[in-house]
Amino acid sequence: MAGANVNLNSLARHLGDWRAAGSEDVAYRSLADALKGLVLDGRLPLDARLPGERRLAEGLGVSRITVSAALDRLRADGFLTSRVGSGTFTALPFSRAERLEGLFHVAPGPEVMNMATAVLPAGAPVHAAYARALESLPPHLPGHGYDPIGLLPLRRAVAEAYVRDGLPTGPEQIVVTAGAQNGLGIVLRAFARPGDAVVIDHPTYPHAIEAVVRAGLRPVPVALTAAGWDIDGLIGTIQRVRPRLVYLLGAHQNPTGHVLSAQDEAAVARAVAGVGGLLVLDDTQRELWFERAPPGPAAPGPHVVRLGSMSKTWWGGLRIGWIRADVDVADAVVRARASMDLGTAVIEQLAAAHLLAGDQTPVIERRRALAGREAALSARLRLRLPTWETTRPPGGLSLWVALPRPVAADLVVQAQTHGVILAPGTRFGIDGAFQRFVRLPYCLPETELETAVDRLADAWAELGDRPARRAKAPEPDLF
Repeated sequence: MAGANVNLNSLARHLGDWRAAGSEDVAYRSLADALKGLVLDGRLPLDARLPGERRLAEGLGVSRITVSAALDRLRADGFLTSRVGSGTFTALPFSRAERLEGLFHVAPGPEVMNMATAVLPAGAPVHAAYARALESLPPHLPGHGYDPIGLLPLRRAVAEAYVRDGLPTGPEQIVVTAGAQNGLGIVLRAFARPGDAVVIDHPTYPHAIEAVVRAGLRPVPVALTAAGWDIDGLIGTIQRVRPRLVYLLGAHQNPTGHVLSAQDEAAVARAVAGVGGLLVLDDTQRELWFERAPPGPAAPGPHVVRLGSMSKTWWGGLRIGWIRADVDVADAVVRARASMDLGTAVIEQLAAAHLLAGDQTPVIERRRALAGREAALSARLRLRLPTWETTRPPGGLSLWVALPRPVAADLVVQAQTHGVILAPGTRFGIDGAFQRFVRLPYCLPETELETAVDRLADAWAELGDRPARRAKAPEPDLF
């Protein structure tokens, strides 16, 4: 997003009702605080150029003196930098080298509670599916075992699931992968070249960001609002940047839980088609809804790719995913994957096929369990940490929690001393964004979730009003 111009209309929408009644002095402080919050929350990307003072004043309906004073305050605090002849750009008051980086591994133990990993354990149906897969394996053993497309029974089961969801699909449109993350990597390899832009929603799944960066591509974040996607801002960015790919988590977005409406999905798909790009929709948490299923896929076409996975719905250890795409796109994917892998494990595919084609009652039970655990987690947060802000998602695996202050790094460190592994919001953004957020999965049993919140409340109380740290803090693995 380096060097991008901040759209004044989008900025005004993100600022919302920032005005405070009172003197001009109060107004400039309120504007400065609101702009600072947008930078910290990731809704204003870093190194993006603000409109000029006169345009800002006119667009926000305030005096130029108010705007000038607010910008001066932000420059002094390190949230803006000015470049002679270029303009004023967003920044953070610490270097990119000081971002939270690396991995933090904690040995498992009864006193350690993992509130960073958003996956469920395997149930009895997974064990049964593996047993049936072993029985189904012998006919496949005489072959070489390499299959870049995937076993036909599994591809049929996946295609039938899409048909039930309202999206006509044949098995020839399915390519089986070792999880959705592997599928994304293959799509990036097949359709993008180093230096190409990839538009992403922001915040987003951290390993997707890593996949984009490691492929030599340029992630272009478009901030989510409190209600979901800024469709005008997203379409405007697509038209301006003309990305090779657009990657969105449409249902239920990780980490926010938002669901992209059918109308918005179709609008984004049209915009992507208009610039000759590819829209990649990650559906890995689509089946994990509470009361109402997300809208059926609304964006078929040769420029739309969908990613799916067994990991979130059934078990993280079942490393099976898939790519649903137009036949020509699927063929290009198969040609490109040989440099990354030679196919997916046969026994895993057989187990996945048995699960998808079998009784779906376990999925219904998981939805009910997750809804109950979310309710328990939210209730405990309201009781013990009432200043932490969150909104109940319509599904998914986690809450996106806003802290009263941008101290996620400190909280992660403090929580570890209380035996809780926590995912800071910065892990889900680019260049240190989302320091005011943490992601809290509700995958543990309800009593354990309540204990985890009690420990977090103790850690939060110990933080007091200390300023946010600028040094590195360890991070957990995130899934």
